[in-house]
Amino acid sequence: MRLKIERRTSHPWIFQKMVEKPAQRIAPGTIVDIIDNRGQWVGRGFYNGHSRIALRVLTSQPHEAIDQTFFARKLAAAITFRRETLRLDDVTNAYRLVHAEADGLSGLVVDRFADTIVIEFFSAGMYKKRTAILEALRSHFPGARFYYFAEEHVGKQESFDCRPPPPPPPGVIREHGVKFRVAPGSKHKTGFFVDQRDNRKTFADFCQGKRVLDICCNTGGFSVYAKALGGAAEVIGLDLDEQAIELAKQNAKLNHVIIRYIQADLFTWLRDVIPNGEYFDAVVLDPAKLTRDRADVPAALRKYCDMNRLALQVVKPGGVFLTCSCTGLVSEAEFLESLRRAAWQAGRTLQVFKIAGAAPDHPFLLNVPEGRYLKAVFCRVE
Repeated sequence: MRLKIERRTSHPWIFQKMVEKPAQRIAPGTIVDIIDNRGQWVGRGFYNGHSRIALRVLTSQPHEAIDQTFFARKLAAAITFRRETLRLDDVTNAYRLVHAEADGLSGLVVDRFADTIVIEFFSAGMYKKRTAILEALRSHFPGARFYYFAEEHVGKQESFDCRPPPPPPPGVIREHGVKFRVAPGSKHKTGFFVDQRDNRKTFADFCQGKRVLDICCNTGGFSVYAKALGGAAEVIGLDLDEQAIELAKQNAKLNHVIIRYIQADLFTWLRDVIPNGEYFDAVVLDPAKLTRDRADVPAALRKYCDMNRLALQVVKPGGVFLTCSCTGLVSEAEFLESLRRAAWQAGRTLQVFKIAGAAPDHPFLLNVPEGRYLKAVFCRVE
């Protein structure tokens, strides 16, 4: 596959506009050699003429084949990093095993949930190699159940039809002594948001004896931590998703804590309670990704501003506010600016004392900044 340009970067993505159109049709996900406009061999990876990302570079070593041995080696390195370097098994049995580009496997995400391994495909090439990937994973987790899937929009963008196996039954995972029921195969990504593990624990540290509000609570991660680990006096969880609320209630029961969960739109609920003078000592706002399209980033930033402005109005003066963005296209600087505007509009002053990201099992490469998607801003509010 020939490029129109000289390759001067190690970023694994090469976009369609940079690639010469092949003389003959090449099936999505085919492994190709990559030649730049000088005729120099520059890499080997997956080609997809239907995708905006035309090439996903997997190796820059001329003699390295993309075969069973390649996947076995890459997956072993990723798993060893989590288990031996990060020692995640000491605190949890649920964590990310493979984080796409950060582990040299563009288009692949793998999460572990106790004895269930969930694989998410983001490229046609990785889906084609699913047998090799499954075999390599089974060598590390021989007794595990395996489930794989791709989101519908990914299948359309990458032009492949992922047909997942029947989903495994819901299971129970543990992290920092707290338990959660996870349901791989539901609409909640791979089953549970393990990237917020450390931020949940940090937030819980500010909840002892406090009144806590968890906005966009999903399946109850922050709210259960606040009560079970943090010793909060009262916790309210808010989410529009009925299925998520039901699972959150099960997670509260699993940890023998009482949490009030409310199914409601955050904008409507907050506008209703603000005039009543409702205040909480600690508030977390963790909405789902707002956009996948760069053209929609300005609208996403306005929405972040609106929801943060409302949330800030129910934080008790001197209270703690944790606000998050998992929209990768929104930079940390842009998110902080939207938060500054929200605070000004709400008439509140924010003292930021910690800015965090995803847990360390979600690393990113400095040459692939897109991997640093999660922003978690801890503030004291006046």
